[in-house]
Amino acid sequence: MYNLLIALGAGLLVTLVTKFAGFKLWQGLIPGTLVLLGTYVWLGRRIGNKLQELMTSVQKELQGQPTSQKEAQSRVERAIKMLEGGLVYDKWQFLVGSEIHSQIGMLKYMSKDLDGAQAHLSKASPRNYMAKAMQGALFFQRKDFAAMKKSFETAVVSGKKEPLMWAVYAWCLVQNKEKDEALKVLGRGVEANPSDEKLKSSLSALQNDKKLKMKPYEPMWWQFGLEPPPTQVLGGGGGRRFQFSPRR
Repeated sequence: MYNLLIALGAGLLVTLVTKFAGFKLWQGLIPGTLVLLGTYVWLGRRIGNKLQELMTSVQKELQGQPTSQKEAQSRVERAIKMLEGGLVYDKWQFLVGSEIHSQIGMLKYMSKDLDGAQAHLSKASPRNYMAKAMQGALFFQRKDFAAMKKSFETAVVSGKKEPLMWAVYAWCLVQNKEKDEALKVLGRGVEANPSDEKLKSSLSALQNDKKLKMKPYEPMWWQFGLEPPPTQVLGGGGGRRFQFSPRR
């Protein structure tokens, strides 16, 4: 990546200048290494600030209650265009591209562009548990259950402290008539989140042959589009609300 190459070049230059100044090569390695690290950190922060500005602009674009489905879709399309512009930073800093692909994939998924969503979610960061869970939900809708489980397993690794990840995974398994597997998933979720009452209630419901209800996980549950929300509009209010998933 460009940032690393520039930092390496700066470090090498300082090392060589120190040697040509009459010092031994090993004596030039110390300032060279310091310059390398300092340059890389500075360049990384520079790209990070640009990305933060981009994400803030995208959030502003998506905030508020749209007045129609057409307006909601237009907002999403503008946000996607903005994010696509941020892909230029992929060549500069490691992990940037995968995170931007995560965000684009989630937006496309929520706007029902499943083909477009899959193209980006396949490049999503495994640390972005919401993106990987949406990929799992996408595979569920396409009845690719092996791929579904693989995606959800990735989601519950990085998102093990997020009850929704376990609940969505279990819900998809139940719909596929894999109740025993769903019980195991919820059991793992409760083990990872022993104080979470929602997961405990979900596990208890399945154990007692009751329906797995997702109401406790609203409104984030609606983003998966597996059950219809009260309104079908992306944005604020009672419809789906797009939120950037935290990275860990």
